[in-house]
Amino acid sequence: MAVDSFEAGHDKQRTELPRPTGLLDVLSVAAVALDTRGRIVFWTPQAEELFGYSAEEALGKHAARLLIHPEHLQSVVSLFTEVLQTGRGWAGAFPVRHKDGSSRLTEFRTMRLLDDLGDVYALGIAADHTLLQRVETDLALCEQLINQSPIGLALLDPDLRYLLVNPALERIDGIPAEEHIGRRLRETLPFPDVDTVESALRQVLTTGTPLLDQYHVGRPPADPGHEHAWSLSFYRLEDPGGRVLGAAASVVDVTERHRAAAEADRARRRLALIADASAQVGTTLDVEQTARELAEIAAPALADVAAVDVLDAALSCRRKGRGNGPELFRALALKAAHPTVALRAADPPGDVAAYAGDRLVTLCVHTGRPVLVSHVGPHDLPRIARDATAGALLAQAGVHSYLAVPLIAHGEVLGALDLKRTDNPAPFDEDDVVLAAELAGRAAVAIDNARWFQSVRNTALTLQRSLLPDHSAHHTGLELASRYQPAQATSEVGGDWYDVIPLADDKTALVVGDVMGNGIDAAATMGRLRTATCAYADVDLAPAAVLQHLDKITCDLEHYIVTCLYAVYDPRTGRCSIANAGHMPPALARPDASPRLLDLPAGVPLGVGGVRFETTTVALNPGDLLVLYTDGLVETRQHAIDDRLHALLDLLDEPQRSLEETCDVLLYGLRNPDDHDDVALLVARAL
Repeated sequence: MAVDSFEAGHDKQRTELPRPTGLLDVLSVAAVALDTRGRIVFWTPQAEELFGYSAEEALGKHAARLLIHPEHLQSVVSLFTEVLQTGRGWAGAFPVRHKDGSSRLTEFRTMRLLDDLGDVYALGIAADHTLLQRVETDLALCEQLINQSPIGLALLDPDLRYLLVNPALERIDGIPAEEHIGRRLRETLPFPDVDTVESALRQVLTTGTPLLDQYHVGRPPADPGHEHAWSLSFYRLEDPGGRVLGAAASVVDVTERHRAAAEADRARRRLALIADASAQVGTTLDVEQTARELAEIAAPALADVAAVDVLDAALSCRRKGRGNGPELFRALALKAAHPTVALRAADPPGDVAAYAGDRLVTLCVHTGRPVLVSHVGPHDLPRIARDATAGALLAQAGVHSYLAVPLIAHGEVLGALDLKRTDNPAPFDEDDVVLAAELAGRAAVAIDNARWFQSVRNTALTLQRSLLPDHSAHHTGLELASRYQPAQATSEVGGDWYDVIPLADDKTALVVGDVMGNGIDAAATMGRLRTATCAYADVDLAPAAVLQHLDKITCDLEHYIVTCLYAVYDPRTGRCSIANAGHMPPALARPDASPRLLDLPAGVPLGVGGVRFETTTVALNPGDLLVLYTDGLVETRQHAIDDRLHALLDLLDEPQRSLEETCDVLLYGLRNPDDHDDVALLVARAL
């Protein structure tokens, strides 16, 4: 019963003790005991492995004669005697003779033993000197590598508690080594994904498969204001017997590489943004469209809310010097990256608002320099918002950073690009200022071109329309409607015209002409020919004769070629006399027949000279529709002229519709927004 209890207790104690390490097995430490006469009385299997002699061959033999070369015999005997007499141990190395005759340097630790009978023995603990040196060197190397390595190193037990931390890891995470020991891994890691890191490390402990170069980003306690990056690797540690000792972790600080990569990525995105802006901003010569394109590029790429405001004086091309007082802004565009109440704080596109001189957007246009408020505080909002209500909305939206950059073209400040950040946590910085200024500069040139285009275009249209007649919708026997539509893709004045000239005996002259080319000279030529046409028409000449006189006048002008169609309608006879000078044939639509083009002698354009014109007479019955037009209505760069003329006739399939509606149908059905020619259209219906 007592024995069973002892064995049970022994087994329990054995199970609770830690397993032995394998280091002594690696070293193969041998033990040899000698009596006072120097004979071997104790011989371990490790001694047989170290010296080559079996226990049967060694026990009872004189150790010095068996293991020591003759030249070292006296020294060994002296050391043996000293240990037995004084009881002081000895440590050292000396060559031992192996059974195979070779000499092997062996490390010894000797000491005196005393048994319970009072007998004295000498115990020698021995190991191969070369093996010990290698282990010692390896340990020294490991210690130096751990302590001097620039890589952070840590040893953790199976519960992921720190056992050892090197100085590099202290510097990396800012926690002293002694504060690591005994703490769990998650208590020191500054990563938001610490659960993922722990899970991965436990997987390494389970499988033994290393986990290498895991990239993590966080803010260490030593530098909480900045983001750092580390590369982590984990390895399982085992003893020679395969027992899991824990894990090793290596941490490499790659913050500089991370920041360089982030900066390179940021630079690439900025270049891509500028490239996109070059392609997407200024696609039309329209001020509002250009402003919208700029705002859509800026939000969300650069800001959460972007607004484009142009000085009202600049928009109307009234040059004005920079001052210090209030400025009148016209809001052109507003864009948010996501729904936000900040939109309600901004001026809606199209509105005009006056901003005092102390407002930041006004300061921006006065100085011609960017205005940056990296961190917006309550005292900044009154200088950003238009009023207190708008300021409260901006605060509610979470506006925390503000940037305004001027729109400058050819040295003139046109307005400002206004940027705000709400959801984007990063404040505007100097790099953002450079990028915003680049975008604003490109857009400003486009806006400048667009505003001058619109100004010149408005002037051109005013001049062109002033040269066209203001005729009545009804003449004797005729109902009339007309249109003039300028070219959509150019700001220059065209040379197209139409005219309605009352003649004697209730007759009416209908004229459509086209001076080839454009510009002020073409318009002036058109005006001269229109005046001359009125003069010759008043003489009551036949249409061919009128064109003959106009041809002579055109020949005296500066190499202009003009096409013209001149028709005279007599309501008493219901006949219409027509002469053509190289112009598009008129279309005739009758209620009881399909629309057709009149087959007239084409003639040559005015200005060729020396060619006679012919007059053709056609019947124009009540309800008949006569359509005169310039080539800008039917000619395009993509379609054959015959196809376009057929399309014109197809649109005249309802001759009973009103003349105003007919004009609209023809222009809407045949004109494109990018047409490069103007159009004169004259439609007459016989009554």
